[in-house]
Amino acid sequence: MTHPETPSWTFLSRHAQALLCIARDPDVRLRDIADLLGITPRAAQSIVNELREAGAVRCERRGRRNHYFIVRDHPLHHPLESDHTVDELLGLLGVDDIDAA
Repeated sequence: MTHPETPSWTFLSRHAQALLCIARDPDVRLRDIADLLGITPRAAQSIVNELREAGAVRCERRGRRNHYFIVRDHPLHHPLESDHTVDELLGLLGVDDIDAA
């Protein structure tokens, strides 16, 4: 079976895609996020750190792994989106049952 060519652009930013990965699996590894997004692990780490610094994601160490919590009521970053929350975005993408902070 052949796979269609990857499009040159996407409707969601890498940050939104990483947030979606975390919402689907709060124990996801940075390496897995990188693989799913087609970026390097260092780039995935940078994106997740930016999400944490912005307050959209919280992280808790569990043994050797990180467990992430989505801050559901966190407003989206850009002024055009700021009257909407992370929870609304994830709801539009079909992610309703998330581990929230």
